[in-house]
Amino acid sequence: MGATKTEHFTDQQNQIATIAKALGHPARIAIIEYLMKVKECICGDIVNELPLAQPTVSQHLKELKSAGIIKGNIEGNSICYCIDENVINILNIYFSNIVETVSKAKCC
Repeated sequence: MGATKTEHFTDQQNQIATIAKALGHPARIAIIEYLMKVKECICGDIVNELPLAQPTVSQHLKELKSAGIIKGNIEGNSICYCIDENVINILNIYFSNIVETVSKAKCC
């Protein structure tokens, strides 16, 4: 298989694909749902919520942060994570456009 050739796609297409890839694991969805429930938390709290080892949770947090879905601030010995509202707004606009287009379409 060759390279993905992301340069052939728009910045928005690449950004949505990066976000979607990061959302493509149930543990990451569980992390996001937990962050929505508590508004923000410390990594140790997330580890207690998931049936995964701390290094695994840290890797999932790293993927979510790399995609821009979450933000993290260092507070003492811990990192406090929260959802980045800017990325959620990007997703909201993207999926709203899909819903609007599909609802107007006359397809099979």
